[in-house]
Amino acid sequence: LALQPNIIIGDEPVSALDVSIQAQVINLLIRLQKEFNLSYIFIAHDLAVIEHISDRIAVMYLGKIVELADAKDIYQNPKHPYTKALLSAVPVPDPRVTRARKRIILEGDPPSPANPPSGCKFHPRCRYAKEICSQEDPVLQELEPDHYVDHGLAAIGGFQAVNQALLDAQQAFGYTREDIEFFIKPMARTGQDPVGSMGRDIPPAVLSDRPKSLFDYFKQ
Repeated sequence: LALQPNIIIGDEPVSALDVSIQAQVINLLIRLQKEFNLSYIFIAHDLAVIEHISDRIAVMYLGKIVELADAKDIYQNPKHPYTKALLSAVPVPDPRVTRARKRIILEGDPPSPANPPSGCKFHPRCRYAKEICSQEDPVLQELEPDHYVDHGLAAIGGFQAVNQALLDAQQAFGYTREDIEFFIKPMARTGQDPVGSMGRDIPPAVLSDRPKSLFDYFKQ
């Protein structure tokens, strides 16, 4: 602090402390942040601590960000299956809530960062994984305003159902994956038929041949 930094990076700064000391240190960090107008990059595995101190959270898997959003959104509306699994493991000091919760158990062991799997790094442990997940490495996509998810096309429209719907739509309509991504994104945000909401020109022959709209496929 003597050097008046703008950013402080803390790598597990309270992990070795007992709970009471943790609370004191975290409260001190928050007070110093307000007093000196600091920004923290706070690296930790304790999700309770992260929730208490963070304004914005990036969830990482094998060194790659898989979800990025405001802290409230991450905890109340997680999108990525890894984020959901992490949050399902957080202890809740209420037996009734604990009994009602369903723990998400990830299968398999974490791969080695030195030899990560091909495609999506999470696909060997993902319950929604399809063959394409082992071939293409997804990028962060804005699923909701200021809420980014790294789960390929599956993150945009609803995981397992969408993976199958993508195949159906490609076979039924002859759309490319780029076409389908173009359609799904507005649908995920507005809940409307992406063909109509985007106003994209679709050949009349395609419109007359298709038994359903893409929205009919993806809302199932």
